[in-house]
Amino acid sequence: MTAQEIIRNGKGVNYNYSQDHCFIKLSSRATNGELCFVEDTLKPGFFLGRHHHKIMTEVFYILEGEVELIFDNETVVCHPGDTITVPPNVWHAASCKAGGKMLTIFKNGRFDQYLEKLSQMSDSDFEDANLMAAVSAEFDIYEG
Repeated sequence: MTAQEIIRNGKGVNYNYSQDHCFIKLSSRATNGELCFVEDTLKPGFFLGRHHHKIMTEVFYILEGEVELIFDNETVVCHPGDTITVPPNVWHAASCKAGGKMLTIFKNGRFDQYLEKLSQMSDSDFEDANLMAAVSAEFDIYEG
């Protein structure tokens, strides 16, 4: 990145999934993979299963709703204005029963490129457990 970048409200590359709607506010391509910034609207019933990252740090800032982050040793209920940082190698899951919104910073992660890759996959690709594990690992996402 050589100059400022402005992405207006409701703008940015976006991915609308069954559980959430992500707007990419800063692509990892603009920062050589160092940072990615995502505005994520969590739909009612959102659940992201247990996983960890080997090099990526995630910073979640809650804007709306009540988001549960589930760790092996505790569950943290986050409210608007709360920030939680998840360093590498910490297993976690997330849940948002009534829906909400959060901002997420991915340090040393290419989460936007992961979403892009998912958007190009077929239904049969999603049913292939080995393929999904390989794609996830390519983007430092390890499920368990």
